[in-house]
Amino acid sequence: MDEDGVQEVLSSLGGKPVGGWGLLQIAGCSGLAAYTVWALVLMPGFRKVPLKLQVPYLPASAKQVANVMSLLEGRSGKMVDLGSGDGRIVLGAAQRGFHPAVGYELNPWLVRLSYINAWRAGCHGKVSYRRQDLWKVKLHDCSNISVFLAPSVLSLLESKLLAELPDGARVVAGRFPLPTWTPTHTIGDGADRAWAYDIQSIRESAGGRQAGTLV
Repeated sequence: MDEDGVQEVLSSLGGKPVGGWGLLQIAGCSGLAAYTVWALVLMPGFRKVPLKLQVPYLPASAKQVANVMSLLEGRSGKMVDLGSGDGRIVLGAAQRGFHPAVGYELNPWLVRLSYINAWRAGCHGKVSYRRQDLWKVKLHDCSNISVFLAPSVLSLLESKLLAELPDGARVVAGRFPLPTWTPTHTIGDGADRAWAYDIQSIRESAGGRQAGTLV
């Protein structure tokens, strides 16, 4: 419940002291509001996804978006954000000339919000948001990938990216690094830190390790 809502409840009490029952009512209203947000905005994206592959929604900050764009500076072509949330990274990519700029998000409410944000930014028609499970997205034609995902799924994501992306692709991870890959570049500190990985370098490194184990 926001501040105005609390004030309205308190006003309705006519200045009377708030007893235990009144406090319980206020707490109940706050809990109901929180559950409504969860049920309408967050839960729809989780229903069809196995528990171990679920990724909670946490919007990227302006600094995090800027760091992703810095690590993609000088690049072009298709840009994809896996688990695009409210679409702000895709929007930033489109504003910097990436085409097509595509976000994949399973939650229908966040997909709608993404299009609203694009319209407000004057980028309607320059971005695409698709309601699709990121694990089912085919990445063979993607040159630039961004991921802001939970650590629990990143090791599985490494396998998918390595199997599907072309050699010239670059992956940028935000908040958490990919667990076994060595980044080409890093930028930022703390929660704003981002890591860039060039697929060709990752494949060469993996090939070298494999050759070493055969000797």
